[in-house]
Amino acid sequence: MESRLRRLEAVQSMLLEIGQLSSTCTDIRQFLQSVHAALGRIMYAANFYVALSVDGTPNSVRFVYFVDEVDEPPDPREVVALASADQSPTAWVILNRQTLVMTAAEHIARNSSGDAFGIGTVAEHWMGCPLLDQDHQPLGAIVIQSYDKQHTFNEEDQALFALIANHVSSALQGLQSMDRLERAVRERTLRLEHEVAERRRAEKLQTALYEIASLSASAADTNALPERLHQIISKMIVAPNFLIALYHPDTQEISIPYFVDEKDGEAPVKRFQYGIGMSSYVLKRKQPQLLDAWSYRQLVEAGEISEPLGNESIASWMGAPMLLGDQAYGVIIVQSYDDSVWYTQSELDILAFMASHVAVALARLYADRAIRKAKASLEEQNAALNTALTQLQDAQSELVRQEKLASLGRLVAGVAHEINTPLGICVTATSHLVQELKLTKEDLADGRLDEEGLNSFFDVIDQSLRILTTNTQRAAALVRSFKQVAVDQSSDNIRSFNLAKYIDEVLLSLQPKLKGKPVKVEVDCPIDINLESFPGAVSQIITNMVMNSLVHGFEEGKPGRISIQGRLDGDHVVFDYSDDGVGMDKETLGQLFDPFFTTKRGSGGSGLGAHILFNLVTGALGGTVKVESSPGNGLHYHLRFPRDQRK
Repeated sequence: MESRLRRLEAVQSMLLEIGQLSSTCTDIRQFLQSVHAALGRIMYAANFYVALSVDGTPNSVRFVYFVDEVDEPPDPREVVALASADQSPTAWVILNRQTLVMTAAEHIARNSSGDAFGIGTVAEHWMGCPLLDQDHQPLGAIVIQSYDKQHTFNEEDQALFALIANHVSSALQGLQSMDRLERAVRERTLRLEHEVAERRRAEKLQTALYEIASLSASAADTNALPERLHQIISKMIVAPNFLIALYHPDTQEISIPYFVDEKDGEAPVKRFQYGIGMSSYVLKRKQPQLLDAWSYRQLVEAGEISEPLGNESIASWMGAPMLLGDQAYGVIIVQSYDDSVWYTQSELDILAFMASHVAVALARLYADRAIRKAKASLEEQNAALNTALTQLQDAQSELVRQEKLASLGRLVAGVAHEINTPLGICVTATSHLVQELKLTKEDLADGRLDEEGLNSFFDVIDQSLRILTTNTQRAAALVRSFKQVAVDQSSDNIRSFNLAKYIDEVLLSLQPKLKGKPVKVEVDCPIDINLESFPGAVSQIITNMVMNSLVHGFEEGKPGRISIQGRLDGDHVVFDYSDDGVGMDKETLGQLFDPFFTTKRGSGGSGLGAHILFNLVTGALGGTVKVESSPGNGLHYHLRFPRDQRK
């Protein structure tokens, strides 16, 4: 009786200890170790283990605590798929949520009846109790076993073990909740640390890109870039061995403007043909490459890398092309001879990202250089053109005094002489462009035209078009200056005149041009329209309209009709002019008012008539002009301008 009381006191003490441990322990394994030690004080417990369900489901378990005299303990972190109740005593206890007690004979009998019942060594006595939550759902199983026939578990032991399992279940619920909370905190902390690391990395990358952009904006040429670029990239990647290779498509060569290496004092070659070495390999594929010593040797042996240059005892190597679209500017290479420094895909991505931005910086530098060169050339041309312009202005002053609008042909001849220089440059540029086109066609026919050759041809086209644009614009500006002389000559002082009578007077002055032509002119204008305006401008407008119809609208010998209508619309005059000539298509009509545009070059058309007409209507008369035409339907002008210019 006394021994029984001592055992009950020990049990009570153990249960109190379990309660205290559940509130003080934060680690489940430490808690179960203490439970095991306390259990050993009241019964034989040399072999003891606990299996807990993972994520609250009985489909998988972890053996979080396992002490055994015979079998090796499983990894407490390993998740094990739970067997069926017929295959494992532990699974039987968890799935049936009942206590199971087996002797060795009973265990062997189960094995002989079918599949093996469990995978461990058969114990002399095995006892397992389910661990259940408050909803009677399985948390796992607690097991005690003996391989010694002298140590078995009687009914009292079984009852005590079931009681202890119940208290352990209650304690584990609290511990698992705390464990899940701690795991969630740890996972959240890890995620936050990862986010912070990524943000810091992004900030470094953003700073590096800003510095690269600043370099391209401040450096006069590429000589200022490499060393600083090495410093910027070294902040992101371990780069004691660094190389920049520039590609020259015009000569199909690669140059090495910057080279830093732990083993070689200087680059083995400073300039070599495209197709040789690792730089050519990266440029050919236009993709960043990550290699180690083995993969490097494989490429060399396979002939993928022709004539390797530099030290080949690399541990890790990566190279990224400097690409802008399809244009390759070169390669950035970083390598390591140290087996402890291995580059990863993440670092290759950073290098590739940086290389693409370096390509943008190089493109900007090259463009600035080309602009400066073009600017110097343009300044020389402008100096020559300014001299010519001064001479033209002197000639213009003389022509203003000697010529009226009727002498426009002679004026144009003078203009043509003075704009000979820019037009000559245009002819030269066109000839050069034709020659380059011929050579490119030959290369294409012979199969020699590659991407670099095509890009080079595009560059020639771009340069030639810039030259043509610059000089044709200059020629147009000179012509417009002379055109304005003609406009000014046609703008006399304001005076009063009757529109109908003035139209008749102008048509009378044009009779020599109309005589002998099968063209009939019809006028519909009220006799009471009196204008306070510029009669010279009106005269020039009508003259240009009629002459344009005679020269461009009517074919030789073919009959035609010209209609002129005038009417008042409030304080404005509406003036309509139309012919039934050949008309013009949409494209030609769009160029009608362009200076020197004509459909009869060399046949009496100067190309200034419609342009001067437009300037007179919108300038001197302060009105608007619209024009309509289509092939075979003649041409129709619609003019609207103020009746009284004094107002």
